[in-house]
Amino acid sequence: MTLEDKIALCSGADFWQTKKFEKYGIPSLFMCDGPHGLRKQEDAADMLGVNNSRKATCFPAAVTTAGSWDPELLTAVGSAIGEEARDQGVGLVLGPGANLKRNPLCGRNFEYFSEDPYLAGKLAAAFIRGVEAQGVGTSLKHFAANSQEHRRFTSDSVMDARTLRELYLTAFEIAVKEGRPSTVMCAYPKLNGIHCSDHKELLTDILRTEWGFDGMVVTDWGAMNDRIRGFQAGCDLNMPGGSGFMEKEAAQAVREGRLSVEQIDESARRVLRLVFRSAENREADASCDYEAHHDLARRAAAEGAVLLKNEGDLLPLKKGAKLAVIGSMARTMRYQGAGSSHINPTRLSEPIYFFPDAVYAPGCDDRGDTTELLLGEAAAAAKSADAAIIFAGLPPRYESEGFDRENMKMPDGQLRMIETVARANPNTVVVLLCGCAVECPWADDVRAILYMGLPGQAGGGAAADLLFGEVNPGGKLAESWPVRYEDVPSSDIYDKSADALYMEGLYVGCRYYDKAGAAVRWPFGFGLSYTSFAYSELKADGNTAFVTVKNTGDVAGSEVVQLYV
Repeated sequence: MTLEDKIALCSGADFWQTKKFEKYGIPSLFMCDGPHGLRKQEDAADMLGVNNSRKATCFPAAVTTAGSWDPELLTAVGSAIGEEARDQGVGLVLGPGANLKRNPLCGRNFEYFSEDPYLAGKLAAAFIRGVEAQGVGTSLKHFAANSQEHRRFTSDSVMDARTLRELYLTAFEIAVKEGRPSTVMCAYPKLNGIHCSDHKELLTDILRTEWGFDGMVVTDWGAMNDRIRGFQAGCDLNMPGGSGFMEKEAAQAVREGRLSVEQIDESARRVLRLVFRSAENREADASCDYEAHHDLARRAAAEGAVLLKNEGDLLPLKKGAKLAVIGSMARTMRYQGAGSSHINPTRLSEPIYFFPDAVYAPGCDDRGDTTELLLGEAAAAAKSADAAIIFAGLPPRYESEGFDRENMKMPDGQLRMIETVARANPNTVVVLLCGCAVECPWADDVRAILYMGLPGQAGGGAAADLLFGEVNPGGKLAESWPVRYEDVPSSDIYDKSADALYMEGLYVGCRYYDKAGAAVRWPFGFGLSYTSFAYSELKADGNTAFVTVKNTGDVAGSEVVQLYV
């Protein structure tokens, strides 16, 4: 290949494809977003989920699947997404996201697994293994320290070396070593003064030399700062490409001795390895059962849900009970996040369909606003029932890629709706649908709370399974839920300046609340069940601990064993 062609190979042909070179027999590689399902766009392309995409299974977001604490579940979901990628001719899935949930206001928290790097890394690795086993590549993102959307294109993530190593790189390290992703995606922001796409210490010294990564590094879309420095740092593929100026600059730098041809060759080889692997896998027979994937999405939503409160064992609901279902989200469920991960689902199971005999009242509109008329209807419905089930949370406009939340509060109309219904019926259950923690001043006023995160296209069926006891909730919180936003350790500095100043250091989430002895609404790792468990015979052998867990209740269930050292 000529120098110019090798440089061009390392830049995208369009929004979703690498360049095709027929004279060399080099095909193109098609990639698409896919942390929670495919978003394959074949017409007008965009990076924020605005334009249409092909139908695909919308699995629960990472905020929900993380609640399962189950790597095997993540592998199953990844495998299903890999099958759909092969079916739709996609060679690279842009996910998973392994950034830490530093602050509840991050608009993209729903895409990330946890505030804990160990849990996040283990789940990301499991997802990667599932996708890659189908012969489809993954792109572990966003490397690194991309824990806010505010000014993400220009901000500088500033932190000390220990915080970087122990928190913000650890999940990526685990995912790289145990998952072996085909690619790693570098992030938009700077890291301690250097753009991630230019960061040789990050992309070569740490990622490749220390961790043994042998795959391709791709930019986030439009994240390439300087193409010459990018090649030198080990950033291989510039997406979405289209920058002929950058390509000419790189070629001129080689001729002038400022950039070695060996660095170009190494990046080109990494791109080619992935392109040819994808082409080879496209020729293999592929099978894809979208109905089975919908069933898996329903199971994943149920296994990731967390029972936060169940006073007097109100749940599961008694058979034959007269029910009121309240909240616009029962009819238009908030089941996924907005932005690049937004999926066109193969089907959608709204919660209301699973309560055919219940009386329904919207209580508020889809924006979370309400009126006295709507509140009156909700109160009347609640009074007429043995139990009232409220579906509430954050409307789509409250959290999305591209911006951060303004506060941790739910819409005022929803708060009024919950207050009104709880006064009208003491047996009130709230099903929460949101991508991260929210303030819950009403928590003491209701008898049961079920947190489902963003449960995907089968979330309505999963909610019914849990509420009626067909499935026993076994999920645990993968992030702390503070009582109010002011309790968050980074609340005084988050989004307050042009740069992201990680002044709280290691004290993120449960590390802070435990050290400070601060009260939380619900702690990291918390989750109730319809049954009870007893632990006995705890033993340790080196780095491995053994314990016997016995179900001491009357209902089948699962337990997540947690050990903190």
